Amino acid sequence: MPDMDTSTAPRVADTVAATLYAYGIRHAFGMPGGEVVTLIDGLERAGIAFHLARHETAAASMAAGASVTTATPGLLVTTVGPGLANAVNGIADAAQEHVPLVVISGIVDRATRARYTHQVIDQAQMLRPLVKASFEVEPESAGSTVARALAIALTEPMGPVHLDLSPAVAAMLDPAPRVLHPTLISTPSARADDPAILSLARDLSHAERPLILAGFEAARANAGGHIVRLAEAIGAPVLTTYKGKGLIPETHPLALGGAGLSPLADAVLLDLVRHSDLILMIGYDPIEMRLGWLDPVIEAERIAEITAAAPDHAMHHAATRIAANTGAVTAALATTVSPRKSWPGGEPMRAKSQLEAHFATQADWGPHAIIDAINEAAGRDGLVTVDSGAHRILLSQKWVAARPLSLLQSAGFCTMAAALPLAIGAKTADPARHVFAVMGDGGLEMGIGELATLRDLGHPVTIVVFQDRSLALIALKQASAGLAAAGVSLGETDFATIANGFGGHGVCVETAGDLRRELSVASNRNQFTLISCRFDADAYQNAF
Repeated sequence: MPDMDTSTAPRVADTVAATLYAYGIRHAFGMPGGEVVTLIDGLERAGIAFHLARHETAAASMAAGASVTTATPGLLVTTVGPGLANAVNGIADAAQEHVPLVVISGIVDRATRARYTHQVIDQAQMLRPLVKASFEVEPESAGSTVARALAIALTEPMGPVHLDLSPAVAAMLDPAPRVLHPTLISTPSARADDPAILSLARDLSHAERPLILAGFEAARANAGGHIVRLAEAIGAPVLTTYKGKGLIPETHPLALGGAGLSPLADAVLLDLVRHSDLILMIGYDPIEMRLGWLDPVIEAERIAEITAAAPDHAMHHAATRIAANTGAVTAALATTVSPRKSWPGGEPMRAKSQLEAHFATQADWGPHAIIDAINEAAGRDGLVTVDSGAHRILLSQKWVAARPLSLLQSAGFCTMAAALPLAIGAKTADPARHVFAVMGDGGLEMGIGELATLRDLGHPVTIVVFQDRSLALIALKQASAGLAAAGVSLGETDFATIANGFGGHGVCVETAGDLRRELSVASNRNQFTLISCRFDADAYQNAF
């Protein structure tokens, strides 16, 4: 790590930045203001690149994309008042998506704060419902305060923390410079002879119809390979949340894909859940599931959970919970259970066939065909982000994930316009990865300024826009409620011309062949590509 300049005493900002660097942070995203210029200088000196976004909420999503990609905390920098207030949506998203996001905001100097009112609000109070902790950095304890905040952010369940830093304190020479490094946390291996492991292994070995439901926590714990071995040993079908997709390769016979927002899929999967005699939930948080997943089974004795930290919900009740690292416990179970055949009636295979039929591509053009083309272009190693809307639900069902954390989305908070900044953050953190952002036209129009961020960073991200000239998901909900469409129609924006104006390559397509050709050549460009796919919103009827 770059050392602090020892020729002069380090500033408080330098201590803050050096501590952030020690915890693995290499990228910061945000909008500068006069109150954070010294902090940004300190970040750059420490080796943390500051990336200019066009909106603070987008910057928070960029930090989230970088965090998931690198398994390190994300860093958002905002100025006082309106800067931090602009970021509230992004911080709330980080809270519900369990992102260890460090939010550092400028604040008016203490000496004038009580008298001065311009842009002065109680910033800690504003964020109190959204962050795990909020502190103001003081000169005597800057390094310790930052380290404390980072430790809180990284403790399961992970989440955002907030630090206020005034310009006078940031510029002050640190009276007691001290850079703290993260504590080395060793997680003991779960022993196969542990009574809790043995008890759960016996239950699984005796179950005739076991089922595994896995989520995002399991993906972050690298539990995928252990889940595959466990599922194969006991013949358990595996379904995941959308953010857990790929924990088991979705071409595997036992993989049933993602669940949570599609009524068509949920009808099939919930029926299978109700027929299961033991449901093993591994790193599962139902925050992204629809209301149909409230109490998927009533009998608590049919549910066992493995989780590092129990999520805060009342969506179901489990009779048994092992509170430990999901990867370690699943690995121990996989070696302890007695292999056996299960589901003698063949219900999981029938469910898999039903799902494939429900989401099969029938037309030559439309959302189904567009998703097929993106899936082919992304391949095994591509990373895809997807925005909220009808296209996200369909893509999350049709997408065939080969590995975990390759499909990023706002699944708990379901905020719009998240796909582009998530893609920017992921590409910034891993420039060699081929990254795709899949968006609706409404989401892109909401956050279109981030095309300038993409241009300035020089990232060749491929953006695919589902241009149906509608807020299609809301229109479908209005129709299902017997209501007339209102406030959901969009005019037709020339996204290709706009992309060219932002310095990228823009094109509009209306056939699958043209889309495939454009996706193929996009990978060879050194600037971003935006492909607008025009189709009628009616193509979503009965699609999910």
